[in-house]
Amino acid sequence: MSMLILLVDDEAQIRRLVTTGLKGYGYNVLAAATGEDGLTLVAQRNPDLVILDIALGAEPDGIEVSRRIREWSQVPIIILSVRGEDETKITALDAGADDYLTKPFNMEELRARIEAVLRRVAMEPETDAEARISAGALEIDLAHRRVAVAGDEVHFTPIEYEILRLLATHRGKIMTHQVLLSKVWGPEYRDMTHYIRIHISHIRRKLQEDPAAGVQYILNEPGIGYRFVASEE
Repeated sequence: MSMLILLVDDEAQIRRLVTTGLKGYGYNVLAAATGEDGLTLVAQRNPDLVILDIALGAEPDGIEVSRRIREWSQVPIIILSVRGEDETKITALDAGADDYLTKPFNMEELRARIEAVLRRVAMEPETDAEARISAGALEIDLAHRRVAVAGDEVHFTPIEYEILRLLATHRGKIMTHQVLLSKVWGPEYRDMTHYIRIHISHIRRKLQEDPAAGVQYILNEPGIGYRFVASEE
C-alpha cells in the first residue's frame, strides 16, 4: 500500500505542484490549507508523514501545529519555509519537526528528504498515535485541546489542561510530583507540590469525579504523585 502524505500549505499553487509531484512518485496525498484542517486530518487519517508550511495564513502557524501534533503523535514532520536562518530552523526542530526544507526547492530534493525521514522512522521502535482518549464519560481530543464530560465540553485553564494531558497520555503510569512540576512549570518548581494539589483538585471537580459512585480518573499515589485511570478501574 502506498504511503499517505499530508501536505499543509496555504498557497494553492504550492499545494497543486507538490501534490502532483508526490503522486508522480507513487505517494497518496492529502492537502489542507490551514493548520486546524491539518490537525483534523492528522487525527482522522493518521498519515505516514506530514509536510508543513511554517507560515500559514491563519493561526495556528506551522510551529504551533507541529507542537500540537507532538502532544499525541510521533508522525514524521518536514517543515517548509522561505526563511533559511538557523534560528528559525532550530525553532522548528525544537517544536518537533524531523527535517526542514527551505523554499524554493525542487521535487527531487523533497523526495530525498521524505525518504531519509521515513528510513529513520523505520529503524525506530513503533509508537501508538492516539488523538482521542476515552475513559468512562470523559473524552479528551488531543488534536484540538478539547475536553468533554458526558458530551458537554468543559473549559480548562492552560495549566489544568497540560496536567490532564500529561496524566492521560501516560495512562496507568505514576507521574511523580516532580515530573509534573518540571514539565508544566519548569525544573525550578520541582519542590512546589502544593501547586499540583490545588490544580488537581480543580481538575477533579471539573471532571465531576465521584469516587463513591465509581467515577474517578485521577488516583493519588500518596507522597509520590498521580495516576490516570479509566473510571471503571
